[in-house]
Amino acid sequence: MELEVRLFANLRDNYPKESKGVLTLSMPQGSTAAQLVRQLNIPKDLPLIILVNGRRQREDTLLNDGDRVGIFPPVGGG
Repeated sequence: MELEVRLFANLRDNYPKESKGVLTLSMPQGSTAAQLVRQLNIPKDLPLIILVNGRRQREDTLLNDGDRVGIFPPVGGG
């Protein structure tokens, strides 16, 4: 299945600047958000916010062909 993945903040740093953090990835049907995170080599212990088609989801969420996935690192401010 094909997924559109958008990485935000420092998660973009491992990919070419011209990609602007937007990737198209192929994953096996039935893959989860956690498997996608592993495929992207994002550290396992990093807390993440994962959006699938604009809605926040857990890492055990099953992904479907054509899903748009956004992955955010922890955000601080104040």
